[in-house]
Amino acid sequence: MDIRLREWREGDAPVVLRAFQSPDLLRQAPWPVVTLRDAVGWIASWPGAGHAFAVTVDGRVVGNVAVTRIDGRGSGWVSYWVVPAARGRGVAVAATRRLARWAFDERGLARLELGHRTDNTASCRVATRAGFRLEGIEHGKLGPQGTRYVVERHTRHATD
Repeated sequence: MDIRLREWREGDAPVVLRAFQSPDLLRQAPWPVVTLRDAVGWIASWPGAGHAFAVTVDGRVVGNVAVTRIDGRGSGWVSYWVVPAARGRGVAVAATRRLARWAFDERGLARLELGHRTDNTASCRVATRAGFRLEGIEHGKLGPQGTRYVVERHTRHATD
């Protein structure tokens, strides 16, 4: 299995649209992605917001990894998703490891953070297998549509 990261392209919009139809990804975008135009907008929104990469397996786009909220102190926030058909094969773990290496080596970041709801055990497995250590629990973390969650925060450092 050949897992790679590459820049998103406008032609990837159909994959993005299909991905955001998955029930667990519906609320992961900053706005509903329900049309091809929405998906093109999602791709176009990344420059200036952070660094997002299409995750490919054997040349097919199957997910996204990103680092955003890069601050002046060398920290950034990591996010990831993989389409349901590509889950359970280590794709998200491999892509998140590659993103972390890129962020440390190419961007010079020192610390990466990510968070997931405590009921999202799959995301927790990705984080820990990608080298992110549990740092703490955040109670009442505000999520999409004003819902509050209990969130685990994980971190990885360039020196890890």
